[in-house]
Amino acid sequence: MTTSHYIAGRWVEGQGSDCISVNDPALGQPFAELKAASVAQVDQAVTAARGALPAWKNTSASERAAYLRGFAEQLGQRREALITLQMRNNGKPRHEAEIDLEDAIATFGYYAELAEQLPSKNRDVPLAAPGFSARTRLEPVGVVGLIVPWNFPLVTSAWKLAPALAAGCTVVLKPSEVTPLIEQAYGQIADALGLPPGVLNIVNGKAETGAALSNHNGLDKLSFTGSNSVGSQVMRSASAQCRPVTLELGGKSAIVVFDDCDVGQAVEWIVAGITWNAGQMCSATSRLLVQDGIADALLPRLQAALEQLRVGNPLTEEVDMGPLTSQAQWLKVAGYFATAREEGLQCLAGGKALDREGWFVSPTLYADVPKDSRLWTEEIFGPVLCARRFATEEQAIAEANDSRFGLVATVCSADLERAERVADALEVGHVWINSVQAVFVETSWGGTKGSGIGRELGPWGLSAYQSVKHVTRCLG
Repeated sequence: MTTSHYIAGRWVEGQGSDCISVNDPALGQPFAELKAASVAQVDQAVTAARGALPAWKNTSASERAAYLRGFAEQLGQRREALITLQMRNNGKPRHEAEIDLEDAIATFGYYAELAEQLPSKNRDVPLAAPGFSARTRLEPVGVVGLIVPWNFPLVTSAWKLAPALAAGCTVVLKPSEVTPLIEQAYGQIADALGLPPGVLNIVNGKAETGAALSNHNGLDKLSFTGSNSVGSQVMRSASAQCRPVTLELGGKSAIVVFDDCDVGQAVEWIVAGITWNAGQMCSATSRLLVQDGIADALLPRLQAALEQLRVGNPLTEEVDMGPLTSQAQWLKVAGYFATAREEGLQCLAGGKALDREGWFVSPTLYADVPKDSRLWTEEIFGPVLCARRFATEEQAIAEANDSRFGLVATVCSADLERAERVADALEVGHVWINSVQAVFVETSWGGTKGSGIGRELGPWGLSAYQSVKHVTRCLG
């Protein structure tokens, strides 16, 4: 697979120095290899996007909507191949891979509708002062770079690509080097739909490719999803040119369980929040705050539920949880298991890598974890849950908010008035009440504190790729 880069409407061979090995994490073995794009090819992609911008931004909203609906339809036509690739390259169980695909399809469909509802380019603005008229224009921000992570390929790129195209922007997409294959579908779809050359460009590579894109002076905006360490580098690149950024970064989210909860239902919500995608989610609710009155009943049930999960290869077994996606992540999580032993944490379930081929770890639960433990404060990005008890609502809110992150949270309580009150008090971007982490394209996604800048999804996702211009005219 050498022609893995889509630039100016053509598939081209990588000319970079890096070689990307694509692995099956359930086997711990590579199944594909491709050459990274060179810095010169990144420049070619940006140049192509810049050249395509004038015509694309002046297409009608209905025409852009038609292309977006085409993306949704074409994704559906590739359903089985894309689901299988998510399972093979990410290690996702089939039901998770299916939801990923449906999420991407829904995103393109939603932004097709939003594109059609865009107001005319000019909107009159009433002024209090006589003798002047004013109008507002919403314009595409321009050429945007999109850098997406490995934990939700296809999905995160849809969250960025669909609103960017709807707004009239042209894009350069850089997938993760861990999961570079599935985003090739977007280039194939662009070909099938006859999307004008240069509107969508895809370059694959490692850090060198990402740096070349984020540092390129031909971009008007950069949208990045990934780790805080890389996000800070992206922000420094943007600051050198005073370029706007959207950053969706890490999390260390809390799930708060009050003692009026049904224990079985609470266990279901907790398990889903920490084991979906093997815990490799910035939104993983990895800090469990459980009220004293229910803790003794809940923790043993939770322990049993985690131990009963079926962990294995999603391509050959019916499983609840697959492997970690990369060896690097497997080593990182194993390192936290070692830290837990050094700190003397009480392990109720798991706490170890599994003795089998592939990058598997056990779903893990630690109880009564101190607030100064590294496992309580740091994002692990694996199926590792840390629990603490609380007495009062005020204590639960304070401990949930005591984090440098602020992405999401979950509140579990039969008292809906209290649940709504606690949700309002939590310093995060999204809160679920008595629910698994259901994410809808109509709602916003993004966080506070160290979890990032800006919002994706909903109308906020579209406005992230729009620029506001006012024109004021003297009538005298």
